[in-house]
Amino acid sequence: MHPSFDTDYFIVGSGFGGSVSALRLAEKGYRVTVAEQGRRFSPADMPASTWDVRRFLWLPALACRGFFALRLFKHMLVLHGNAVGGGSITYANTLLVPNTGVWQHGTWAGLRPWGNIMPTHYQRAEAMLGVTTNPILADADHTLQRLASAAGVGNSFYATRVGVYFGINDQHTHPPHNGDPYFNGNGPPRQPCTACGGCMVGCRYRAKNTLDYNYLYLAERQGAQVLAQSRVIRIAPLGAAQDGSSGWRITVKPFRQPEQHYTAAHVIVSAGSLGTQKLLFAMKQQGYLPRLSAALGRNVFTNAESLIGIRFPGCSEDFSRGIAIGSGIHLADGTHIEATRFPAGSDIASLLGTLMNHSRHGRLRLHQWLGAFIHGWLTRPRRMWQALRPKNMARESLILLCMQTAPQPLNMVWQRRWYWPFAPMLATEGAAIPAYIPAASDFAFQAAQAQQGNAFTCVADVFLNIPATAHCMGGAALAATPEHGVCDAQHRVFGYQNLYIIDGANISANLGVNPSLTIAALAEAAISTIPAKESRHDPAQPPASPV
Repeated sequence: MHPSFDTDYFIVGSGFGGSVSALRLAEKGYRVTVAEQGRRFSPADMPASTWDVRRFLWLPALACRGFFALRLFKHMLVLHGNAVGGGSITYANTLLVPNTGVWQHGTWAGLRPWGNIMPTHYQRAEAMLGVTTNPILADADHTLQRLASAAGVGNSFYATRVGVYFGINDQHTHPPHNGDPYFNGNGPPRQPCTACGGCMVGCRYRAKNTLDYNYLYLAERQGAQVLAQSRVIRIAPLGAAQDGSSGWRITVKPFRQPEQHYTAAHVIVSAGSLGTQKLLFAMKQQGYLPRLSAALGRNVFTNAESLIGIRFPGCSEDFSRGIAIGSGIHLADGTHIEATRFPAGSDIASLLGTLMNHSRHGRLRLHQWLGAFIHGWLTRPRRMWQALRPKNMARESLILLCMQTAPQPLNMVWQRRWYWPFAPMLATEGAAIPAYIPAASDFAFQAAQAQQGNAFTCVADVFLNIPATAHCMGGAALAATPEHGVCDAQHRVFGYQNLYIIDGANISANLGVNPSLTIAALAEAAISTIPAKESRHDPAQPPASPV
C-alpha cells in the first residue's frame, strides 16, 4: 500500500455497512478510518425519555444533536439515526432474515448465487450481533397474540429474533469473561435486559447489542480510527486519470472545527441510503464524481410500511414494558405486523399520531376525517381526550409496525425545491406509495372496536397521505451494468477504482422485514471478496465490470 496515504480505507458512516467493513478490513491488516457525523453516546448520555429532545432528536439547526432524525419528503416521512454506531443506537434491534425470494427480484437477481452465499454471512452477522429469540413476552405481545387469534391468524404469532443480551442462556453468549458474554473478554462488559422498553430511546443498561459494542468496538481495538461528529463533505479522486486508481482525497468538516483533509487508497461510502445518495449526488453535480451511473437514486424502497396502533385508555396493562419489538404476526394477505413500543414517559411520540383515518369502507378523505374528529369532540369529549392526550401514551398504546413485500419503488433526484432555492437537495419522484394498508388498518380498527380502544395512525398518513418509514433502502443498487445500477456484485462503483458503496443503499428489492441484518450480511459478503493486505501487491484494482 502506498505509504503516502493517510489511511488504506476511509469509511463514510459507522452504521451496519460501515462498522462491519471497518472490523473485517482491520482484521485483514488494513489501516482504517471511519468518519461519522453523529455523536458518540455512552449509557449515561442516553435520554431518559423522548421528551429530552436535545439528547434524543437530531436537529443540528436547533442545537439538538441526539440520534433520532426525521426527514420529510413528498412521498414519505423517514425515521433514521445519526450516531457513532449509526442507526443501531435508535433502531428496534430486530434482526430478521428475509424470505429467500427477495434475491430473485430486483437488479441484484442473478449477479451471484445469493442462495448459496448469503446463509453463511447471515450466520456470521447473527453471531456478531448476538441474535437470539426474545424470551420476554410482555403485555403488548400477549395482546397482539390474542388479537391475532381473534382474527384467525393466531398460528402466525412469533417472538422476534433480536440483538439483545438477556443472560448467558442466549444463543450466541458464553459465561461472561470480564463482563463480556460474547467475545471471550475482548468485548465490553454487558448487563442483562431490564425490559424497560427503551431500546429506541437508547439503551441505558448495556443490554442492547448496538454496533459500538461489537463490530465497531472490536474494529477500534484492531486499530481503526473513528472520527465522531465529522461530516464528509467531499470525495475527490487523486491523479491525472481521475478514476480513483491513484487514490482519494476526502474532506471532512468536524463539529465546530475547520475542514480537515485525508488521503486514502480506497473509500467506502456507508452513510445509509439517504446519506449515501445525498453525498454522491452532490459529488456528481459538483464535478468530483461525474462518472457515477445515471441509475443513482433509482429504486428506493420503504418496505411498503404503515405505522398504526391501538390505545386502551385507563387499561391495567403496561404496553411500554418489554423490548422495542417483541413479537410479530402475519395476516392472511402476507402483511407483516410487529408489536412495537416506547418506554414509559416517552409520550412525545403521541405528537406523531392521530385518530385513524378509517371507515368500514376503507380510507376516509381528509374532510370526512375532520368531520368525524369534530363530531367525536362534541359527542364524546372525555373519550377523545383520553385517546389523544400525550400523558401515558406509551403505557396505554399497542403500536403496530406494518410491512409488505410489494415492490413499490421510488426514485430520488437532486434538485432545488421551491421552498429552498439556494441549493439542491434530495427529493422524491414517482408514483405515490399507499399510506393505507387495508388489511392492517382493518385489523387495528376492528380490534379497537372489540376491545373498547381507539385506533390511531401517523399524522403524515392523515394530513399528507404518505407513509412513515424507518426502513428507507436502495438508491445505489447492485446490478450487472451501470445502466441498471450503481455498483457491481462486489459493491464496487461503476466507472471508478477503489470506490465502494456498502450500506442500505445497496438493497435492490423490497425485503418486507427490518433490513439491518441483511445490510450487515451484505457487508460481510462484500468484504470477504477483498484479500488480506499482505497478499496485495498492487494497491490499484481493476475497474468494476459486469459480472
